[in-house]
Amino acid sequence: MTEPLLRAEDLRVTFELRRAGDMPWAKPRLLHAVSGVNFELFAGETLGVVGESGCGKSTLARALIQMVPATGKVIWQGKTDLLSLSRREMLKYRSDIQMVFQDPLASLNPRMTVGQIIAEPLRTHRRNLSGDEVKVRVKKMMDRVGLLPNQINRYPHEFSGGQCQRIGIARALIVEPKLLICDEPVSALDVSIQAQVINLLSELQRDLGLAMIFIAHDLSVVRHISDRVLVLYLGREMEAATSHDLYADPQHPYTQALLSAVPIPDPEAERHKKMIPLEGELPSPFNPPSGCVFRTRCPRAERVCAEVVPELTRGQHAVACHFPGPLTGSRRAMEQA
Repeated sequence: MTEPLLRAEDLRVTFELRRAGDMPWAKPRLLHAVSGVNFELFAGETLGVVGESGCGKSTLARALIQMVPATGKVIWQGKTDLLSLSRREMLKYRSDIQMVFQDPLASLNPRMTVGQIIAEPLRTHRRNLSGDEVKVRVKKMMDRVGLLPNQINRYPHEFSGGQCQRIGIARALIVEPKLLICDEPVSALDVSIQAQVINLLSELQRDLGLAMIFIAHDLSVVRHISDRVLVLYLGREMEAATSHDLYADPQHPYTQALLSAVPIPDPEAERHKKMIPLEGELPSPFNPPSGCVFRTRCPRAERVCAEVVPELTRGQHAVACHFPGPLTGSRRAMEQA
């Protein structure tokens, strides 16, 4: 087994929030956005991170590159703990780890031309390049992501949402990173454009040997692009497995509910599939449920679920559930059957 490109160990992100009008000595409220997440990512591999909005996916991504304060360890290439670095020390790793953001237009500076936007990382990390060399690299990258090089002097508002996301991808890849973090890169795009961007990312990953962390709230989006999938709920790991195993045999009731919401192309199969509705709302991260955080919405929750936090089993198919397995009703109903 080769050394992982990136390894997260007990990664935690906690925010201290105060209400307007609170006295200086008042105790702040704590929001546990990410709670003890562990994973490994190997070179050339894609890790899909899924869960509902508010489950800590984007915070997890930002914590990996010090965009938000975090504790734990993020080990880069088996040697360097990125969380232990100062901002100045972290700068030299920024070119190896790049990010593509959710809203393609909002992530681009409207006052900069496309050429300036894509060249910006080169100006920071490749200062030895001449202006002509930068321009050649920018045009080459534009062509690679499906943009016309003669559009180099246009502004972001002159492009469609899908084209703006291609600009964001070009900006991230211009410094030839080893890891690309995609934070819901297609959620703001039309379905037909989503497929184009996902296919582009898959092609670029294959050609450039990239590792990717691909974040989405829709399991259908990550199915074909991910080698392994990590399922988060209220900042905690619910299940982690290879893409094939997770889709073929989901063990956690939360994963099963998410998968049941994925449309099936066959109308007949779609009509007869078993839906597993998620009852209630996502609990407040300020006051998560005791024991298993998913128990308030789980169809098989029992008393032990409120009293004991389920440990994440280790191995190829990890699951944090007291009663994992096929969903056939509550635990009590299964025992009485």
